[in-house]
Amino acid sequence: MLPAATEPGRDTDVLTALFTSTGAVSGGLPLVGTGSHWSAFGEGVVLALIQIGGFGIMTLASLLSLLVSGRLRLRTQLATQAEMSLSVGGIRRVVLGVAGITLAIELATAAVLTVRFHIGHGLTAGNAVYHGIFYGISAFSNAGFGLRDDNLVGYAHDPWVVLPIAAACVLGALGFPVLFELLRSRPGARGGIRYRWSLHTRLTLLTSAVLLAVGTVMTCALEWSNPRTLGSLEWGDKLLDGFFTAASSRTAGFNTVDTGAMEPATLLGLCVLMFIGGGSAGTAGGIKVTTFAVLGAAILAEIRGRTDADIMGRRLSAATLRQALTVALLGVGLVMAGTLVLLAVTRERADAVLAILFEAVSAFGTVGLSTGITGNLPAAGQLTVIVMMFVGRVGPITLASALALRQRDRRYTLPEERPVIG
Repeated sequence: MLPAATEPGRDTDVLTALFTSTGAVSGGLPLVGTGSHWSAFGEGVVLALIQIGGFGIMTLASLLSLLVSGRLRLRTQLATQAEMSLSVGGIRRVVLGVAGITLAIELATAAVLTVRFHIGHGLTAGNAVYHGIFYGISAFSNAGFGLRDDNLVGYAHDPWVVLPIAAACVLGALGFPVLFELLRSRPGARGGIRYRWSLHTRLTLLTSAVLLAVGTVMTCALEWSNPRTLGSLEWGDKLLDGFFTAASSRTAGFNTVDTGAMEPATLLGLCVLMFIGGGSAGTAGGIKVTTFAVLGAAILAEIRGRTDADIMGRRLSAATLRQALTVALLGVGLVMAGTLVLLAVTRERADAVLAILFEAVSAFGTVGLSTGITGNLPAAGQLTVIVMMFVGRVGPITLASALALRQRDRRYTLPEERPVIG
């Protein structure tokens, strides 16, 4: 709120400052144009919040995953192959590992973008470095904040800008446990992988790849002829922006096309991707891809008439299934409650329900995509979005850890009876 944080002639009220701060830390929706509203000092504050939020969430989620593993005495390959609890050495390894991976990916992304901004877009060397660092941090932290009011629409034709940002977004969304295991992998004597990946890593990689492919096909198919989005582009740019939309909608919230001009079917499909989100202990939000995969395995087992759910050659415990179901249903409940409140305070007509739902899912998934109605929400609506961004960021991590840590065995069982289902 300091006068030095805004451009001359602009003013920042408490709600705008709170909304921006929450969005930067949680990786959610921006309320005002970052490059046009905030001064260099203000942009520095936003960038610092993005970095602290991304690093803090990955560290916290990783520590909680180690705490759960130590409490339940499960073998884990998140940080080491052996079972480990939260000792001082374990905490130190996690923090240093997260810091090292974060810095390496952000610097690599910033270096590529700096060269491209300087050579391909005519920015001065200092300005190119600043843009490269800003977008590198924002991309890996899955914040979706950009320095242009049109986000990345001006770079929609440039794969040297779009693809590095997409790569950083996807890597940040995979989560620290997966990244750490990938770094530990070494080629075997015959070209294979000598280090066996854990079920979590395999499940995260496979589910993320499938969702990315499905999202790309869906976006391209539904928006291919839409003149306001992909319809006016060459086929190569259509594929590029379709892929970027699929990658960003699950994680970051950057956009290379006008989200508000998309077809209703596309917006609904993106709501599904935003709700699922990225990997556990990463910078993305949502219920997480592993939760989605576990629920899918449970449904498939029930359809096949099996008493146990299994996936990739491993049986899933009843506790895991209950936790996944709890996280998913509470996520649905939060989105529906947020949508209801937003509809009540805005008094929008029925044809605006999809836009309100999109806004609520984007806030819960800490994605940052918007159909353009964020700035027009009343104060009560903006406060609702603030709460949803905060809960959407810390809620699934805290809830999943609490459910695992509170697991207790009851020493008796009640008589069994089956109500009618369906």
